[in-house]
Amino acid sequence: MADIPKAEITQILQDWNSGDESAHERLLPFVYDELKRQARRLMSRERENHTLQPTALVHEAFIRLAKQGGVEWQNRSHFYGIASRLMRQILIDHARQHGAAKRGLAQVHFSIDDVTVPIETRANSILVLHEALERLEQVDERQAKIVEMRFFGGLSNSEIAESLDISERTVVRSWSVAKLWLHREIVTS
Repeated sequence: MADIPKAEITQILQDWNSGDESAHERLLPFVYDELKRQARRLMSRERENHTLQPTALVHEAFIRLAKQGGVEWQNRSHFYGIASRLMRQILIDHARQHGAAKRGLAQVHFSIDDVTVPIETRANSILVLHEALERLEQVDERQAKIVEMRFFGGLSNSEIAESLDISERTVVRSWSVAKLWLHREIVTS
């Protein structure tokens, strides 16, 4: 199913826009593997009996996507961008549940290039990143979206560029600036 043309996925998304109730069910087989890949990347090195597994993350994200109202799906990349945001929110909710009691007590060890640290270890760090991303969004919304799509969604530079309708070079520059900004924000908070 990975060889499905982007145009076919875009057509299903347009059907969804038009109110076709079965569109999200038709879409799932085409996007499931990619969403699962993104979830596995986010959840790598978690213990086997972790309460949040990649499959659960994908299912929760897709359930939330199916309930989305008022989204005008543009194309495949736009879909994955929204999925990135939802996966981010799910992970943040999970981190809040597991890290609330220790908030502010643990030292933050976190790199936005390394998403393989177990969630229990980085629960506080995910919340710190979330807060920093919210501040970045106030300064530069596009940079915040790029970080979100890349970090939480695992999208490539070309997929992010397509989703945001900007050049790949702009994505690379914005990613570099955003990483520096976030590093400064996380270290000084």
